[in-house]
Amino acid sequence: MSIRRERRRWPRVALNPPELGFLSPLSSSPPTPPHYVDVLNRSKGGILLRSQHRMEPHTSFILKVYEPLGRTWRSYRGRISWIRKEVGHDGSFLVGVALDTPPPSMEAELESPLVDGMRPRPSDYEFFLGTKLLRSIPREAFCRILNSLFYRSLRAGERLMSQGEEGNSFYLIRSGSCVVQTEKDGRLHPVTRLQTGDIVGEMAVLTGEPRNAHVDAETDMALWGITREQFDRIAAIHPEIRGFLTELVTHRFATSHLTPDRTIGKYVIKEIIGKGGYSIVYRGVHAELNMPVAIKMLKHDMAMEEEFLRQFREEAKTIASLNHENIVKIYDIEERFRTVFIVMEYLEGISLDDLLIKIVRLPPQRTVNILIQVCRGLRYAHQRGVVHLDLKPANIYLQNNDQVKILDFGLACSTGKEVFDLCGTPFYMAPEQIEGRGVDHRSDLYSLGITAYEMLTGERPFPEEDLLKLMDLHVKEDIPDPRQRIPDLPEGLCAFIAKATQRDPSLRYQSLDEALCDLTRVAESLGITEPGRHRPARRMMGLFLFYNEDQRLLLNELLEEFAKKAKEHGLHLKSTDLQDLPW
Repeated sequence: MSIRRERRRWPRVALNPPELGFLSPLSSSPPTPPHYVDVLNRSKGGILLRSQHRMEPHTSFILKVYEPLGRTWRSYRGRISWIRKEVGHDGSFLVGVALDTPPPSMEAELESPLVDGMRPRPSDYEFFLGTKLLRSIPREAFCRILNSLFYRSLRAGERLMSQGEEGNSFYLIRSGSCVVQTEKDGRLHPVTRLQTGDIVGEMAVLTGEPRNAHVDAETDMALWGITREQFDRIAAIHPEIRGFLTELVTHRFATSHLTPDRTIGKYVIKEIIGKGGYSIVYRGVHAELNMPVAIKMLKHDMAMEEEFLRQFREEAKTIASLNHENIVKIYDIEERFRTVFIVMEYLEGISLDDLLIKIVRLPPQRTVNILIQVCRGLRYAHQRGVVHLDLKPANIYLQNNDQVKILDFGLACSTGKEVFDLCGTPFYMAPEQIEGRGVDHRSDLYSLGITAYEMLTGERPFPEEDLLKLMDLHVKEDIPDPRQRIPDLPEGLCAFIAKATQRDPSLRYQSLDEALCDLTRVAESLGITEPGRHRPARRMMGLFLFYNEDQRLLLNELLEEFAKKAKEHGLHLKSTDLQDLPW
């Protein structure tokens, strides 16, 4: 009793951050495996540990504590004095231990060689310290991660993962290399080569979708794996771990130029066709109708932000309700694989941004035609309380028949919203948007005025070497007259730009109707008889119905009903009977 009281009086040194220990119970019932622990404080004859295992008091142990300066392990012997659950740390126990005094001299222990299924040993810790995994997660998560890893070895030529199988684990490569290949259209396409320190298989674990590639060992390999179940359990306690994996997955998606066919609801993703700051766009098809679509996927790092995801869902639903010939149509919104997919019409043509790169500037007649169509689309959206806030040439798409489609209302917000994050593009931002003041439809008109300036002159109005200086110019300086660069521009177009880009919103056009009225007069002065009109594309769709002769009456009734509905919407249905074909 006196010895115990004396130990309680020994000064304790709190360790922040905790030291890392490796505890090997010598006698416990039930048996407790060796495992990593946090050393929270220590005194002359005792240590306080945090462990994920419950052990019985009086259990003897060997404890190794990592010494960062010398990169060595210091060994102790002792026994457990007491153990209790730790408040605020799910599944953790506080363990008070008494050390043998004086500490016995301990000979270096020989570790058994690694075999499949083993957990990391103290000698493996140096490898983990050099990986992005441990450098990117909080120190408090180290023990949970290290205690969840298992060893796996492969011979050169062995397959680690197969495309299409369930992704129930991912791996950190300890040594060796592997080749990642996607199977598409009956052929294998190399994607990347991964080696020591890289992570493989994380995408399926994070998103929940099947493996999207084959992974084959290029050389003999040693790996440390973790199951999805273990990862999800740790991520629930330490969300930063999921954040690390999410950034890795986002990078993989963003840098990949090839994707396997992936099913998203009624649609099948075929290939990547575009990448943006917060999304990746794929070409896809409707699985049943074989109709081409574009599928925009919200990047997983953005989907991790709950507030952004909530706003993105709301805005996607609002935009899906928009139905105007000058706004890209949204067909579906799917939530799969821990992110959001927006399915929209597939467009053929070129963005205004790419067009200006090719031909530098546009003639006034074509500029007016494009501006009028953009104004009509914006007017429709504004009437429904939706402001674009990122209007620019990259978000204006010209189809092959010169019909304009406004893209990317993904950053749109309700009228009057105050914007504290710069969510648009600084080159086209209205002063009130830059300063974080309330925005409305007039903010879009400012961006349209800058776009018009660029269409006519081939340049934006202010120098752009310094973005902070550029934004300051938008706030403090008037947009220069475009005739300083192109003297023979129509006066009406220059007047439109001057009014649309007034720094004070009250001096701009107060509605899209006002802007359209001025642009229509400019179009008439340029001899354009039907401003903003485009040649409608006439398309035809084929549909085959397979039926038995006794179903003919039912088929006629269905076709009559379908033809009636189609006619109400201006569609024309023609049918023919195909006989004696080898179906």
